[in-house]
Amino acid sequence: MPLQLSSSETPLGLIAGEGELPRLVARGARAAGRSVAVIALRGCADPGLRELADTFCWRGIVQLGRWIRALRRAGCREVVMAGRVRKARMFAGPRWLQWLQYLPDWTSIRIWYFHARDKRNDALLGAVADELQRRGLTLIDSTRYCPEALAAAGVLTRENPPRGVREDAEFAWPLAKQIAALDIGQAVAVKEREIIAVEAIEGTDKLIERAGELCPAGGWTLVKVAKPNQDMRFDVPTIGPQTIENLHRARAAGLVIEAGKTIILERERTLGLARQYRIAVIGRSDT
Repeated sequence: MPLQLSSSETPLGLIAGEGELPRLVARGARAAGRSVAVIALRGCADPGLRELADTFCWRGIVQLGRWIRALRRAGCREVVMAGRVRKARMFAGPRWLQWLQYLPDWTSIRIWYFHARDKRNDALLGAVADELQRRGLTLIDSTRYCPEALAAAGVLTRENPPRGVREDAEFAWPLAKQIAALDIGQAVAVKEREIIAVEAIEGTDKLIERAGELCPAGGWTLVKVAKPNQDMRFDVPTIGPQTIENLHRARAAGLVIEAGKTIILERERTLGLARQYRIAVIGRSDT
């Protein structure tokens, strides 16, 4: 009878999208002594991830069946999904054009049309997680190998936040939580207790751009939250240096994020930029 390896002894499967988070996960897993099998999503993932992978292959965004076959060949039993996939691309043209561009496999078609109850993130990603589990692959907490990246509670920049930032955050927090609970978006822009803009499928960067256009005088605050029952396996709120650069261009005064449930990429650089631009960053607990 062949020796059965525990999950922690098998390679970690990493389904990688855009951004720095896949690198953070890969480095953390390797530091913990696990080999890493990367499924790099074509058009999203950084080719440089190959340097951190024991096995590496490119797969299409909607080729779930091919992800699964590659992960199983690599001997994976646990999988992390990390990195951004810009969902708005899926609505950028007629359906026939999307099919030609992305060439979905049968597993993805089955999930999209028959298994997901709707097309919101939780429904789609939950259906993906169920399919992975059915095929012997367990989707795990995306922060397991990078817990140090989670935001702490309190003021994360040196300066005492302006009173307006704190007041606007107090006003907008429960509203943002309601929007997140409906799986519409995870962020709102607020100034003087008035909601300027709400995040939807376009993502936080576009929300910030829009808020800057709607409030050219600046001084507004971005409030970014986790869902009330956030599934830490996917769609975890994330900020990084680009978030701060965008907030600076849009003349924002503050950024309020959920402590313990928001990933800060390149923490020192991100918070250093916030201090440089005098943007107050606060980690708020929902308890």
